[in-house]
Amino acid sequence: MSSTIRTAAPTLHIDWTRCDARGSCTELLPELLRQDKWGYPLAKDGGSDVAIPAHLDEAARDAVALCPVLALRFAPPAG
Repeated sequence: MSSTIRTAAPTLHIDWTRCDARGSCTELLPELLRQDKWGYPLAKDGGSDVAIPAHLDEAARDAVALCPVLALRFAPPAG
């Protein structure tokens, strides 16, 4: 059994210049992302960066890996 110690939540960054509004990331992370009226993903607070809580790590990794245009990436934790 392995355990991972996290000191700060990683941040998911949305690169809107790459995004083509397919919506798969909002389907994989509905707790964190929503779509604007054109279908582009937004953090629930309206921005392009969102902290990923530990229980959503796997879904966030799937969203990054499955984005067909590489519009999602992990950024270092804020702070």
